[in-house]
Amino acid sequence: MENNRNHVHGGLKAKIALILSTALLLAGAVYVEHNCELSTGALLLVYLFPYLLIGYDTLKEACEGIVEGDFFNEHFLMAIATIGALLIGFLPGAETEFPEAVFVMLFFQVGELFEGYAEGKSRDSISHLMDIRPDVAYAERNNQVVAVAPEQIQVGEIIVVRPGEKIPLDGKVIEGTSSLNTIALTGESVPRELSVGDDVISGCINLTGVIRVRTTRNFGESTVSKIISLVESADANKSRSESFITKFARIYTPVVVIAALLLAFVPPMFAGNGFAGAFTAWLHRALIFLVVSCPCALVISVPLTFFGGIGGASRKGILVKGSGYMDTLSKVDTVVFDKTGTLTHGEFAVEAVHPETFDENELLHLAAHVEHFSTHPIGEALRAAFPNEAADGCEITDVEEIAGHGIRACVAGRTVAVGNSKMMDAEGVKWRDCHCVGTVVHVAVDGKYAGHIVINDRVKEDSMEAVTALKRLGVKKTVMLTGDRKEVARDVADKLKIDVCHAELLPADKVEHVERLLAEQPAGSYLAFVGDGINDAPVLKRADVGIAMGGLGSDAAIEAADIVLMDDQPSKIAEAIRLARRTIRIARENIWFAIGVKVAILILASVGLGTMWMAVFADVGVTVLAVFNALRALKG
Repeated sequence: MENNRNHVHGGLKAKIALILSTALLLAGAVYVEHNCELSTGALLLVYLFPYLLIGYDTLKEACEGIVEGDFFNEHFLMAIATIGALLIGFLPGAETEFPEAVFVMLFFQVGELFEGYAEGKSRDSISHLMDIRPDVAYAERNNQVVAVAPEQIQVGEIIVVRPGEKIPLDGKVIEGTSSLNTIALTGESVPRELSVGDDVISGCINLTGVIRVRTTRNFGESTVSKIISLVESADANKSRSESFITKFARIYTPVVVIAALLLAFVPPMFAGNGFAGAFTAWLHRALIFLVVSCPCALVISVPLTFFGGIGGASRKGILVKGSGYMDTLSKVDTVVFDKTGTLTHGEFAVEAVHPETFDENELLHLAAHVEHFSTHPIGEALRAAFPNEAADGCEITDVEEIAGHGIRACVAGRTVAVGNSKMMDAEGVKWRDCHCVGTVVHVAVDGKYAGHIVINDRVKEDSMEAVTALKRLGVKKTVMLTGDRKEVARDVADKLKIDVCHAELLPADKVEHVERLLAEQPAGSYLAFVGDGINDAPVLKRADVGIAMGGLGSDAAIEAADIVLMDDQPSKIAEAIRLARRTIRIARENIWFAIGVKVAILILASVGLGTMWMAVFADVGVTVLAVFNALRALKG
């Protein structure tokens, strides 16, 4: 908050100085126009005050740089060039450059203002995520609801969230129904419906009903804390382009100063009319050379472009941990997927019901009753498919769970066995196989085969779109690595048209496959791995760029990944690659535009055709245009 206040105060001060110095410059020009006989010294005094007013901060930065031993920066270049322009008029035969000196400094400050505006916009695009941080949590303690800091809430405590309030900590709904606004985390504008048993993540806004939530994580481990931590460290990993520009500026600036000195002093030594006669003209060229050479456009616009790209991605629910990963992601041509929780929901659901002697509803009804007390995921899937089984009054007795086979129980007077083929063999029941891929649950009633139910992990709705979009972007190879059975994995791979599939893998096997794929990658192209589980963490670290599912993904996966998709939608992978490529393209546009204009005007200045106004455009004009171009990265 203090930094923001200082930034606003500094911006207001710069604007006032800009307005006053412009007014003084215009007044000075009018005064000079009506007093043509003024001496050079008097002219200097007329223009010196607006120069000092607008150039104070730049001159101060240049002096501080000299004191600290880091004087080769854009402020130093501007100070030398403009002070030289002020003094050149005192040389024999030279024309005064007082208005030009003030204008150079004036336009430099205009460029600084535009830079501050653009940087503020970029920071706003990321800092909107900071708004998800909750200020207070309402906890149930001693039969009262009390307001406490979220950091003081323990795992297992019950909190109350009213309409319009932020969810302060991750947890599970134990009472109430509502809908959630998740846009700050996922970029998804459609509210998510919420009921008892659903998980909620911190940072979302409760929209409609009062809910009671049992917390599952403390504040330090909650989703909102992790997101804020990711955002605050987003600039820790610099892109190759940014690193190059930083190193380039450190070498480039002293080279430019030396080149300007050589340009000012060497050619006059060989001039036919003598050193003194040629020095003024070559000094003027050297000053123009200094102004043109200022690397502001590169030093400002390239990091700003990457910062804007990260901000634009965050608005779409894609968190990038550093601009270096933007570089890598833009060159990805192989994408490797985990299956469960990444391309599929990671939850069992009934996919097909094939009855023999009952209708589908009755077969589900009996199976759900038998699985009433089961904690197995298959039992949960059967109960979810017949949600009214607990309220229809059927009596369930003699429940017997047979390890590795299934469950037998008496439901409303009928003996019902639910399990695998081994269970049917043990019951002496002749069962039928199924053509569907998935886990087949057989049902026998009173010793007779009643049919079977197919349970499978559901493919996410946008998984097909994700693979198709990646291929449209030019990704050459898609691979799926999973620990699931071969037939299940092959079925998912065929549905999604994934190029290569490897199944029944241990975590170490996944790393081995990724190592092999990395060795096969051509130079200049990269591999991305997408996963969500604890077992995916080693592969996420090993890949050129790791992408984790942030909604339901494990803490280990999110920690190991370079990019986090907050809404678990695989289609966002293609969106992330598209944004990365766009960001790199904008950065390159700025680099080539800035270098092209500067080189052209440097050549003109070296042969005496350049003017100080050209120099102003080559420096400030190019910087402003590059900054505006960089702002395009924010739009995504």
